Amino acid sequence: MNIFTIGFSQKSAEQFFKLLTENKVKKLIDIRLNNKSQLAGFANAKHLPYFLKLHNIGYEYKPELAPSKELLNGYKDKTISWEKYVEIYNKLLIDRDVLKNISIDDLDNVVLLCSEPTAEQCHRRLMAEYLAKNIKNIKIGHL
Repeated sequence: MNIFTIGFSQKSAEQFFKLLTENKVKKLIDIRLNNKSQLAGFANAKHLPYFLKLHNIGYEYKPELAPSKELLNGYKDKTISWEKYVEIYNKLLIDRDVLKNISIDDLDNVVLLCSEPTAEQCHRRLMAEYLAKNIKNIKIGHL
């Protein structure tokens, strides 16, 4: 089972959708805290489901997989280190019992979306790793 992650920033719409189609993504799961920002351009929640539909890719918004506003702001303001962010985010996933609302059958060839250009210090990587830790036979790919 393949799970991918992708960030839209520093990508053109062409690059973004090409990566999704080349990797045979079936559904995009939007795990951003704020998916309505005008800065998101083609990845704005108002437009993204339509563009995905043109490529036969489903769309689902799961804000419960996003970090809390306090956690995200603390990391951005540098009052929370990356190591502490990882710890708090993983505890948040457990406290929210996020696995109860995830259908294992729907996970193959899904992509987790956030804004960061790389997955290194982004919650989408942490979410993918959480899924892989709790569900057997998951391979993670970062697009």
